[in-house]
Amino acid sequence: MTYDRLVCANCAAPVNEGRCPVCRASRERLQQEQGQGIFAGLSPVTLAALLVLLLGALALLAQRTV
Repeated sequence: MTYDRLVCANCAAPVNEGRCPVCRASRERLQQEQGQGIFAGLSPVTLAALLVLLLGALALLAQRTV
């Protein structure tokens, strides 16, 4: 989940602006969560391309074993 569209329940401002302590804490927590994981830094287009390559490799392997 990204925090650029979230609205703070405390101050009714966008969380990414960090106007109140609750916003700043939520923004920090979400930034830490987004930085974790193997594929966290990859764009959706890159992930889709990797998936297509993987499916293509699997199709080639399946064709060779037949």
